[in-house]
Amino acid sequence: MTAKLPNPIDIHVGSRVRMRRFLVGMTQGKLAEQLGITFQQVQKYEKGTSRISASRLQTIANVFEVPVGFFFENIASHASAEYDPLSDAADASLLTLDGMALNKAFVRIRSARVRRSIIELVKLLADDCDASLTDLSIDADIRGLRSN
Repeated sequence: MTAKLPNPIDIHVGSRVRMRRFLVGMTQGKLAEQLGITFQQVQKYEKGTSRISASRLQTIANVFEVPVGFFFENIASHASAEYDPLSDAADASLLTLDGMALNKAFVRIRSARVRRSIIELVKLLADDCDASLTDLSIDADIRGLRSN
């Protein structure tokens, strides 16, 4: 018997819970305490493996001081059964701890000029990293040929 895959909408809602929890600086344990559940249940909600009831979602929204609709933002692209939430690299990177930490720090920068400069710097670093990885791959291929 194969395990049932989580519903894409449950995954989306759970990822929005996780993102909001991180942005407000709350642990899974603290959220669980406020909801009267275990932190393991919060983990299941965030992964989409346990469906969040309407009343529980309203309570979570109250804890985070957001409207319930927050958890459904950008849901249209996630509504199809074939949707893979990690296929969109931008969304996936925002759901990592590094991505959320970067975003949390970035939005606190008041100067638009500084934010634009940081964006350009990150783009340059990413391009340089891509080039370096390509160079490493070519070097490894050459070394492999030499040893044969």
